[in-house]
Amino acid sequence: MARLLADRPADTLTIGDMARQLGHSHGAVRNAALTLVRRGEADQGGTGQPSFCANAKTAAAAQAAVISPPGTHAPRDRAATARTTSPAAAKPRQSGPIRRAGGQLYHPRELADLPDVEALNRLRDADVPVLLYGPPGTGKTSLVEAAFEDLLTVAGDGDTTVGDLIGEYTQADSGGYVFQYGPLVTAMTEGRALLIDDATLISPKVLAALYPAMDGRRQIQVKAHKGETIKAEPGFYVVAGHNPGVHGAVLTEALASRFSVQIQIGTDYDLALALRIDARVVRVARHLARQVELGELGWAPQLRELLSYQKTEAVLGTKAALANLVGIAPVEDRDIVAAAVIKAAGVKKIAPLTLGKQLPASAVRQPPGSTGSAHRGRSR
Repeated sequence: MARLLADRPADTLTIGDMARQLGHSHGAVRNAALTLVRRGEADQGGTGQPSFCANAKTAAAAQAAVISPPGTHAPRDRAATARTTSPAAAKPRQSGPIRRAGGQLYHPRELADLPDVEALNRLRDADVPVLLYGPPGTGKTSLVEAAFEDLLTVAGDGDTTVGDLIGEYTQADSGGYVFQYGPLVTAMTEGRALLIDDATLISPKVLAALYPAMDGRRQIQVKAHKGETIKAEPGFYVVAGHNPGVHGAVLTEALASRFSVQIQIGTDYDLALALRIDARVVRVARHLARQVELGELGWAPQLRELLSYQKTEAVLGTKAALANLVGIAPVEDRDIVAAAVIKAAGVKKIAPLTLGKQLPASAVRQPPGSTGSAHRGRSR
């Protein structure tokens, strides 16, 4: 990359420009470019879409750089070709636990006789958009984060605007205004995966800005920025999440038709047991989930709630963790949840975790580093 920049000292190149000439993935080119900038061996410009140019140190850096010849296929292109010719023989990338960007482990599940992360990567290679749907807390976002290391995410809600997707003008330190590109433009220009989380909470008029990037055009117009046309680079991919039971979530025909594959995501209660979550609580969750399926109940604990139960139990004890599990249930379902917990745990009564009467001062443990003695000294 240093050699490419050094050979074109008068040019400013985007990540897409360099990726096309070097034949590498956009993610790899981006990382290499930022490394050169950190070392002071190249300069970065651009207020939204980043661009790079040579400086006085670039030519020297190029002497030690290893450059693949132009035309070399990116790893993703080779993988896609191999799968096209012999998909049955393709080797799964990983079926064991995968560490996500935040450090948490994701445990892959089976999807179409493949680890789910492998299935999503094959769909990405084939440019088949995916919609994941299911109750909150079942691991939709975790799956996407585990599958795609280059992921960008838009957290959707009723207030999400076109500017949140494409970009908008922001005030610079100098006092003027510059256009800052949004995650959709970044994903398109860098060939990255984009998760639209809670997509069905976003206004259909806002989502319409996304559709031209997903169909055969694979481009959008940034009307707010001089009508600029943004074209999607290879690797750009869209996946969305949908929580059907959440108030205000509407899966329109226009949105559904853009996602050729739609995958239901539920809680893996066997995984919950494998993670050593209290078997009684997992049994309660299974029972309540069956009632939800039958339409007798509106809520059941999912993996997120079960993991929270485990952490709360470790800190505050079983009684408090059970009370909290009842307390986080919706008010209309709380009595049924409480009855199920009472039966499984063998307790006489349970109520939401609530503050009790005030404790005497002698029963209150001073926190580490407290200044009790100092206060006593001042009171004399």
